Amino acid sequence: MKMKDSETIDEYYTKVRELVNQLKAYGEDIPEKRVVEKLLISVTEKYDPIVTTIEETKDITTLTVTELVGSLEAYEKRRSRREENSLENAFQSKLNMRSQNSNRKEENSKSTMGDKKKPSRGKYMPCRICKRTNHLEKDCYFRGKPQCRNCKKFGHVEKDCRLKGNHLANCIEENHSCDQLFYTCNSVAETGDATWYIDSAASNHMTYNKGAFQKLDESFKTNVKLGDNHIVKVEGKGSVAINTRKGTRIINDVMYIPNLRTNLFSVGQMMEKGYTLKFGGDSCTIYDNNDKTLIIAKVRMKEHRCFPMQLQYLGGTAMKAQEDQSWLWHRRLGHFNFQGLKILHQKKMMTDLPQIQAVEGACEACLQGKQHKRPFPSGTSWRAKAVLELIHTYVCGPMRTPSHEQNRYFILFIDDYSRMTWVYFMREKSEVFKIFKKFKNLVEKQSGQRIKVLRSDRGKEYNNSEFDKFCEEEGIDHQTTVSYNPQQNGVSERKNRTIMEMARSMLQEAFTKSFLGRSSLHCSLST
Repeated sequence: MKMKDSETIDEYYTKVRELVNQLKAYGEDIPEKRVVEKLLISVTEKYDPIVTTIEETKDITTLTVTELVGSLEAYEKRRSRREENSLENAFQSKLNMRSQNSNRKEENSKSTMGDKKKPSRGKYMPCRICKRTNHLEKDCYFRGKPQCRNCKKFGHVEKDCRLKGNHLANCIEENHSCDQLFYTCNSVAETGDATWYIDSAASNHMTYNKGAFQKLDESFKTNVKLGDNHIVKVEGKGSVAINTRKGTRIINDVMYIPNLRTNLFSVGQMMEKGYTLKFGGDSCTIYDNNDKTLIIAKVRMKEHRCFPMQLQYLGGTAMKAQEDQSWLWHRRLGHFNFQGLKILHQKKMMTDLPQIQAVEGACEACLQGKQHKRPFPSGTSWRAKAVLELIHTYVCGPMRTPSHEQNRYFILFIDDYSRMTWVYFMREKSEVFKIFKKFKNLVEKQSGQRIKVLRSDRGKEYNNSEFDKFCEEEGIDHQTTVSYNPQQNGVSERKNRTIMEMARSMLQEAFTKSFLGRSSLHCSLST
């Protein structure tokens, strides 16, 4: 791509910038140094003096595009002013010479023709070319020269006018800032209200389907300029809720344009929201804005090299009453899985629990709150045959946000036989020994049994002389796991994960702060 003689620096840089943005949208990395080099080698010959000066006085590797364009525009303005001054001087010189010749002719005419008068300077009929009255049309300096339809001046045409940018800016302001919209595919291969085309040149998400909106602000009005310079009206802006394999997604700032032929999915707007779109092979892959490894959608390239995708809209709440009941009970029971809810209903284990309908998609709060690594292979292990025969224990913390009581840790005690669980909250890990004695005294008096085996990890809060001496005196076999093998204490690990997932899911659903974590943990255990 080369700069044309009729283009200004601003116009040419706009074309280069649009090309760079399109390449970036398709996944190619364009460094700023490459853009600087492209501008230096592709401008016209009239910029050779300033280009030579820049190359000799500045370091190209550290020169920014903004600095380069500013230098080129400053040179362009100085050059334009000099051309205008030289044109005005030449015009004024010719007028002076014509005025002197006119005076000489007038004096000669007076001496030879007596009282016969001739029009003096400034008394001619208005020239039909420049409208001035100090010369005849046949002597007009601008005779045969083009007139710009933009600024009405002579000597250049509209496409070369230096005031073209300002004129266009005024027009755009009067038109209420028309957005630019270009179709990546003229021949639509697939049609339908649920078909959306991924478009790297669309300024916003746009649709003609009013029924797709979950919320629509019809007071929003503006205009959109299509690729064929046709202007269509925007009748509103809102949000569209869709179902994906990764749960419900809300697409915001979608423009409603009734006269649009197809639904357009803006690449630029998705990138502004933090999503990553990768084009490769014959497909476009969309990655999550929070987890760059999580794939939201993968769209195959179809006919005419377009990327159509089918979206499944999430209807209004009035049409989803039964489904909403299922989601409501899912949240009420600490984001309990739907299969478990169905079993509870079938066996009538809960009163007032409605019949759970089949739901589509996944709970986004569960996806965020229940993420975990792959489990270790399960194996045979010894199980207790009576209460307090084996106690599992685990310390979790420190939490990033303390509770209202300034607790940052909690400790679990799980009876292997009954799976009864106790939780205690602590400010420091040093409180473990004191809490264990308190727990031992409580459960042994309530059950009439004695703790025989205690299983924990090798944390210093458990593995110390004071703790070991106490267990030895009380006849408790203290078992510790091998380093970096938490699966040996799998009961505690699994219980900790279960209650933490429930607590995080409830906090995520409520959009509340983490200092309420203690309350959510109590709620998880009660559930």
